[in-house]
Amino acid sequence: MPQHKSPLKRMKTDKKRAARNNYVRNTIRTLSKKIHSDTTPEEKEKLLSELYSKLDKAVKKGVIHKRTASRRKSRLADYVNKAKVEKTS
Repeated sequence: MPQHKSPLKRMKTDKKRAARNNYVRNTIRTLSKKIHSDTTPEEKEKLLSELYSKLDKAVKKGVIHKRTASRRKSRLADYVNKAKVEKTS
């Protein structure tokens, strides 16, 4: 346990940030799972736009790296587009 005031304050902020980061990561993970579940292509499009927003905000807050978000968005877009094509065929 720290003896000085500054490290105690730092521990408090670290705890808050960790909680926020975990919440954001869990939200992103949950939305990704919903997209991969059995939903209609229209619902997948809606979830995809919501997930894009969450990923961009996570990057802005520093929760995940910019390239990680870009990679996930790309892969999810490919998945949704393939699902859309399969549905129409």
